Amino acid sequence: MSTTAPTFAFTRSAAEERTKRSLGRRRGIVDRVVTLFCLLATAVGLFFLGAILFTLLRRGLVALDLTIFTAEFAPTRYGDDSLPKGGLLHAITGSLIQVAIATAIGTPIGLFVGTYLAEYSQRTALGNAVRFVSDILLSAPSILIGLFIYQIVVLPMGGFSGIAGALALAVIVVPVVVRTTEDMLQLIPNTLREAVIALGAPKWKMIVLVCYKAALSGIVTGVLLAIARIAGETAPLLLTSFGNNVVSTDLSRPMASLPISIYQQANSGFPDLIEIAWTGALLVTAGVLVINILARVLLRKRI
Repeated sequence: MSTTAPTFAFTRSAAEERTKRSLGRRRGIVDRVVTLFCLLATAVGLFFLGAILFTLLRRGLVALDLTIFTAEFAPTRYGDDSLPKGGLLHAITGSLIQVAIATAIGTPIGLFVGTYLAEYSQRTALGNAVRFVSDILLSAPSILIGLFIYQIVVLPMGGFSGIAGALALAVIVVPVVVRTTEDMLQLIPNTLREAVIALGAPKWKMIVLVCYKAALSGIVTGVLLAIARIAGETAPLLLTSFGNNVVSTDLSRPMASLPISIYQQANSGFPDLIEIAWTGALLVTAGVLVINILARVLLRKRI
């Protein structure tokens, strides 16, 4: 008995060791294969992203000059360089106006709804319903939002208008701000809230003076991300503001925007107008890039 027990223990230990080595080899192979697929997917994504950016710079820089920012739309100069060159002043002006109004309308609504979800409606049926609707709206196709505003604003007003375009963009802003506001407020420790309440401060003052201050950079990041999203929207504006070829600040009439001008001039078939459309696409991309970089900087400070 005393001679067989150590042999049995040695045999069992050797078998376990072989099993562990076999599992280690299989796991190592699987790990290397998955890593290889991840690297290949990353390389493919970076290749197409680089190709898009390279094409955008190569085609967009051709017509980029001061005229783009100072001149309105002009008919094609194809075959006659003596005609004045058109620009995108009308589109830039219209985009800035509509995005500013949409942000001013959607940000307070999103901020208050996000505050309600984070501070007043935890584990309630109404809060879960509002959160569910907000998540659906966040992923809804923008053209559906355009159709909705077309039915309730454009048709009653009897025509396209800049305010209809701004309202469509505001609907897109709301769920983005709701989500970021709720998430940032939920990151604040409850001990901080309890300390403020223990000092005798009412809840609304605790939210405004303490929670908002602690989550300010995250909330601003959400607003910037919402602006970056609506800056390139085309589908809802086609059904609401429609577009214009002159600088206009009248919100009751059709208003130009960069996405619509890009869409119209890219489909014109004239080389000079297509060049301007590429320049407009470059301006939109550069603006969105700047906004995203600013949002990441603010979020990094929050973290």
